Amino acid sequence: METIHIETDRLILRSWKEADRTAFAEMNRNIRVMRYFPAPLSKEESDNFVDRITAELEEYGLGLYAVEIKETGEFIGYVGFHRFNFDAPFSPAWEIGWRISDRYWHKGYATEAAAACLAHAREHHLLDTLYSFTATHNIPSENVMKRIGMTHVGTFMHPLLPDGHKLKEHKLYTLNL
Repeated sequence: METIHIETDRLILRSWKEADRTAFAEMNRNIRVMRYFPAPLSKEESDNFVDRITAELEEYGLGLYAVEIKETGEFIGYVGFHRFNFDAPFSPAWEIGWRISDRYWHKGYATEAAAACLAHAREHHLLDTLYSFTATHNIPSENVMKRIGMTHVGTFMHPLLPDGHKLKEHKLYTLNL
């Protein structure tokens, strides 16, 4: 059953539908969308990711919400929260993140949805501190972090990427709610 978690003027952030899987897999195969990730995802990897997202939403009551355009019902990606637990001084913790199909870039959707997620988390006292991080050269994602009021705290070497990987160095942002 679909649950709407958050609405904005233009967007609905909701639980995932089975029908989202095809568009999500297409998005995860797109080399432009996946430019700042280690590799594009196969259909199976994408479906497994949806399964993990859905499980996290069920376990915590918050997570990475499917995002659709309110006017058309089009699925455009995800925005929301993810519990991470990798070897870093600031882990385990919650991050705010997003992945939007390149067909919908430069329209402010990631910023609009992320700001709504922050407002929702504050209003419902869901989290105290949030992090966001991205590869150092992912300026578009870093700009979203800045627009939603996050503070840059430095860089770190992502422990899940091998030494020498072009995406190993990440910028880290934080926000107290």
